[in-house]
Amino acid sequence: MSFYLYQLSYTPDAVKALVATPSDREAAARKLIESLGGKLHHLFFAFGQHDVICLIEGPDDQMMAAGAMAVAASGTVASSSTVKLMTPAEAMAAMQAAGKALGSYKPPMR
Repeated sequence: MSFYLYQLSYTPDAVKALVATPSDREAAARKLIESLGGKLHHLFFAFGQHDVICLIEGPDDQMMAAGAMAVAASGTVASSSTVKLMTPAEAMAAMQAAGKALGSYKPPMR
């Protein structure tokens, strides 16, 4: 399973709708993610560039892309981004692989 950091900003109309009729966005997100075979670990509302930040676990990138597309297709998202996360063990394995590959990379010359 992979981990993803998903961040989104609502459109002004979506914010107006949430203020007029508050709704449980965590429950809605959980239902969507679980329907795709994933798990919502956390959903936070945030100050700043993004309105919502989620930590999601899923079987593959296709699951995460499908979820992000479904949310975007709703028309309530002004912008979003997805960052694939690595566990420390995965990062260590990548570091080891990079160490082995160092000799095969030739940087551009001036």
